[in-house]
Amino acid sequence: MTTVDIKLKKANKTYREGDHIVGLVVIQGKGDVVHNGITLFIEGSVNMQLSAKSVGLFEAFYNSVKPITLINGNFEIAKPGKIPSGKTEIPFDITLKPHGNRHLYETYHGVFINIQYMLRCEMRRTLLNKDLIKTCEFLVEVKSLQPSTCKPVEFRITPGSLHPVKEKIKMPSFALSGKLDSAVCSITQPFTGELVLEFSDVTIKSIELQLVRVETCGCAEGYSKDPTEIQNLQIADGDICRGIVIPLYMIFPRLFTCPTLATTNFKIEFELNVVLIFADDHLITENFPIQLIRE
Repeated sequence: MTTVDIKLKKANKTYREGDHIVGLVVIQGKGDVVHNGITLFIEGSVNMQLSAKSVGLFEAFYNSVKPITLINGNFEIAKPGKIPSGKTEIPFDITLKPHGNRHLYETYHGVFINIQYMLRCEMRRTLLNKDLIKTCEFLVEVKSLQPSTCKPVEFRITPGSLHPVKEKIKMPSFALSGKLDSAVCSITQPFTGELVLEFSDVTIKSIELQLVRVETCGCAEGYSKDPTEIQNLQIADGDICRGIVIPLYMIFPRLFTCPTLATTNFKIEFELNVVLIFADDHLITENFPIQLIRE
């Protein structure tokens, strides 16, 4: 049995535009392998799909959500011939650069938007033997154009600050205050802040911090905008002491976040929800848009 593998020199498989992607194509077999050439492909694309609620609304959507090619290249690393029995290593060195006048976007795995970069090796074989194909994902980082600026956000949540008005009638008396250290966040640094439960007439069940992605696909004729949860962290459990400072601390997950991005056909934005849950499971949510950047 013959196998093909792609091994990258960098253990974290993370690159930036202009970097060299260096590695080996490793072929192993128990006997000589006759082939019709070995080619290495480098591909990068943005793939979008519409949420169920948007399908059928706008015909123009179907043009705007076609995959966007970011990288498209191929390199012949071995001409047709024979690979000897045992282990054969074929080195490669590819410069990471976008296709044509495109821009590279950071690797991102979302619900409705995916930005992905792949190496694909194909060994074409004779008629009776199946072609051998191996793929390997690598990650791309993109530095943000705007400089990092600290934008602290202070907040105080009370029944009077909530919308809509009809909800206030059912509200117990409470006050939750705090601050976000910055609404502009470096993606490589933890998100931090603090909150204080000043008072509450009813028992508290939990306080949670929720990270949300907001993915927008579309064009001038119409668009589909969908918020989905990335992660939910419990900050406090049970009926906590009043007046105690509770720290906020959250790491941004690598593949499910990226620097905030806005293009002609799609946008990727992020928000934070501070969620207060009462003992009767009544939920109070305060939403904070945040901007992620890579320095």
